Amino acid sequence: MMIKSTPAAYGAVAIALHWTIALFIVIALASGFAADQIGSDAYAALRVHVACGLAAGILTLVRIGWWWLADKKPDAAPNTEGVKGVLSRSVHILLVIIPLGMLASGVGMMVLSGAGSVLFGLVSGPLPDFDRFLPRGPHGAGAFALLALLVAHVAAALYHQYVLRDDLFKRMSLRRS
Repeated sequence: MMIKSTPAAYGAVAIALHWTIALFIVIALASGFAADQIGSDAYAALRVHVACGLAAGILTLVRIGWWWLADKKPDAAPNTEGVKGVLSRSVHILLVIIPLGMLASGVGMMVLSGAGSVLFGLVSGPLPDFDRFLPRGPHGAGAFALLALLVAHVAAALYHQYVLRDDLFKRMSLRRS
């Protein structure tokens, strides 16, 4: 397994970043939606949400740095000509941009609301009503957009693997034959 990507497949660093970010995003989305349902007693869910959201956002910045400074992305996946190629590139770009927007709006909410001090035990008190803070709207909309993009991304990968049978999974797997 190569550290850097080749024209045919992603390298170990890109793969590790991809799957680690994906895990953090899934946990951040699940804990964020759970916290929204729980309401004012959502301390534990919000702690997980904030930690995983920060990790996903920071690793997304690391991923951008990796592509910019050290690695080149592989060639386009097979069977992605025309409209499929435009959709593929658009989804991949949005899967970088939206987590960064989520990071910015989440940090903005923590700063404006003072919730970070409450969540992490620096001060005691109730959680603020996040709906009162401007970043809450974009943060919530971003969560739904990110969820839709993840579903589209996974569906497209499964379509490539099991309908087109073009072995797309091998490009993003640490265990290639």
